[in-house]
Amino acid sequence: MNMPILTYIKEISPRPILIIAGEKAHSRYFSETAFENANEPKELLIVPNAVHTDLYDKIDVIPFDKIDTFFRTNLK
Repeated sequence: MNMPILTYIKEISPRPILIIAGEKAHSRYFSETAFENANEPKELLIVPNAVHTDLYDKIDVIPFDKIDTFFRTNLK
């Protein structure tokens, strides 16, 4: 895999993108870079005090309401 992962991010548009990252995640920079490079429509949600792995299985941290709203709005 010798290509930069963001090479084709603009091709996702016009499909909506929701990027969720933990505030304290070591990978937060990548989520913010992907968001900056993506075309609209796009949303970035930074989950306060969360690290990367908190968003895997900590059900009290995962923003289920936001995910539900995003899919209900964009998958009509």
